[in-house]
Amino acid sequence: MPPEVFPRRQTIAQTQIEQLRVLLRAILPANAFYAAKLDAEGLTAKVANLGDFSARFPFTSKAELAADQAACPPYGTNLTFPPERYTRAHQTSGTSGVPLRWLDTPESWSWMIGSWQTILRAAGVTPTDRLFFAFSFGPFIGFWLAFEAATKSGCRVFAGGGMTSVTRLRSLLDQGATVL
Repeated sequence: MPPEVFPRRQTIAQTQIEQLRVLLRAILPANAFYAAKLDAEGLTAKVANLGDFSARFPFTSKAELAADQAACPPYGTNLTFPPERYTRAHQTSGTSGVPLRWLDTPESWSWMIGSWQTILRAAGVTPTDRLFFAFSFGPFIGFWLAFEAATKSGCRVFAGGGMTSVTRLRSLLDQGATVL
């Protein structure tokens, strides 16, 4: 690897550790789930570097989050803000167990839409595209985010949930969908 790549990597690592510290200061001690989890390990928001973080901080599993929600329904204790600060509620699909419920603030929702916009751009989607979403959304987060990201990116979007296969195909053709 050429030497000029390493300074860029150092800059990225420095930015990542700074963002991690901001995150840890925001959730500790406000987020009861992570405050208890990190306290049990004797950890604080102080992190020297990314290696320190990956070596010392415990991984969080879906089973832990599910147990927390079962003990403190409906959202568990993994909340950093008072409940009234959250504006969206959704859940995982539940294909591997009880669905996890999740709340988002306007800021976290906007950040996730930005991430989806990056995905759409990487897939070659442009504002001239017409996206057809061939499924019902329900409370599953991924579909809502993709739909809103496409809208915010200037694309025309069509919801195709609740249609028969023939009706869906007719709509795809009639609307001139370019992305399914």
